[in-house]
Amino acid sequence: MEIWLDERFETNKSVEYDGAFDRKIGLASDQKTQLSLEGGVLQNGEHVIGGHVLIVDELSQNHARSLIGSVEWLLVEFADWSMIPIENLIAACEGTPTKIAAYITKPHQAQGAGFALQKGVDALVISPNSGLIEESMIVKSQRTERNLSTESVRQPDQQSAVGLQHLTISSIENGDTAERYCIDMTRLLKDGEGLLLGSSASSFVLVHGETLAAEFVPPRPFRVNAGPPHAYVTMANGNTKYLSELCAGDQVMLTNTEGMQRSATIGRLKIEIRPMLMLNWVDENDKEGSMFLQQAETVRVIGQDSQPLSITELKKGDVILGWCQKGARHIGVSISSNVSER
Repeated sequence: MEIWLDERFETNKSVEYDGAFDRKIGLASDQKTQLSLEGGVLQNGEHVIGGHVLIVDELSQNHARSLIGSVEWLLVEFADWSMIPIENLIAACEGTPTKIAAYITKPHQAQGAGFALQKGVDALVISPNSGLIEESMIVKSQRTERNLSTESVRQPDQQSAVGLQHLTISSIENGDTAERYCIDMTRLLKDGEGLLLGSSASSFVLVHGETLAAEFVPPRPFRVNAGPPHAYVTMANGNTKYLSELCAGDQVMLTNTEGMQRSATIGRLKIEIRPMLMLNWVDENDKEGSMFLQQAETVRVIGQDSQPLSITELKKGDVILGWCQKGARHIGVSISSNVSER
């Protein structure tokens, strides 16, 4: 993490902490200054290296978000300091080359910005104020210590294809009643296709579409009986959403028994109060997960032999297909923070 000093509007520039700053922002006409700001553009000499956005509302936050991926640095300033936009932007930057520099005006904001979502911004931008400088230096030191500690125990990244895993049912419990969401899509599902759903954003079960005929109910090959409003579903862009957030026109990700995926557009949502069963499982890495699904013969998961299984026939010890990931999510976006979900 870096510390930037904004000297543009200060007449008393203390040199006591001069060695603490990685970069300085000054007037564009000051050739001695490393960085300059003008018209929403961040420059290093004559080179544009980023954008500058004053966040006052959701519209300006969305403007800042739109720059992510196309700039090296996103410098954000706040009319009224708030952690939520910082967290949202840090999550949006995950997996992109964009780094975030954030203005802080009070010492306690250094900790908030420096460790937001357990990652923090990439630079704190401050005025020549001794309290701000000292607190920023503390946070930078803490970040350095944390990174060194992480590097010492980090294992090589394991590369693997997107594939399904085996989930072993540990228990099946009464789930009382819930507002059950059926997701009706504008495309027909094939046998073996469904949606990845879960009560945790990192542990999903593959719920089969209603493509199969039943004794008392005709097939609905455009539908997945998806569960209650709190559950997560995987979207076509790789993010997740709560079922309660979905609406017609959203694109979800269909997955088949081979792990192959394609997108489908939601045509409507059908919400009714229905009795539920709670499935609890343990994945291949002994990580626990769960999902509430309607207690109905037509709601099916997929066994390890890739054949659909009605949840009313499941029992402890059965193995079904799902997908699990490391890390966590913030507003549906995958992040590398540690989050415990139960």
